[in-house]
Amino acid sequence: MVWKICNNCGKEKEMHSKDLCTNCYKKIMWKLRLAKCTRCKVEKPVHARGLCVSCYNSVFHLEKNKAWNQKKNYGLDYEVYKKITENCVVCNFNKVVDLHHLDENKKNNDPKNLLGLCPNHHKMLHDFRYRKEMRDSLKEKGYDLPIDLKLDFERN
Repeated sequence: MVWKICNNCGKEKEMHSKDLCTNCYKKIMWKLRLAKCTRCKVEKPVHARGLCVSCYNSVFHLEKNKAWNQKKNYGLDYEVYKKITENCVVCNFNKVVDLHHLDENKKNNDPKNLLGLCPNHHKMLHDFRYRKEMRDSLKEKGYDLPIDLKLDFERN
């Protein structure tokens, strides 16, 4: 491992080639090969298997990306997320299931505060027209719901 001062950025780093650090070498010397992505049909730099970077990641790393998003957005372990979103708690639909926070606080990731809802029931819960009906349905199923200030509002 050879450490020198990079001719481009002036920082002392491990040298790659032509007296450039790895970052500067990638920026200056690498010429990306443009080609039409076999999946999205857009001319972009090709990553591997004839796919652009975004298509490659969505095809080959979908589960890893989902896990990372759950960790980033909710601070949840992916296995916990999968368990909660296995089925809709209202209708048992299991194809597409959203994560819902009962107290509507994304930072409260207590398992008692989380439940899986299909997109229809999730939308109904957030829609004021069907909110009471959905909350009643969840109470019947044994969920402890916090007081809903939007529904329990009384005009003076």
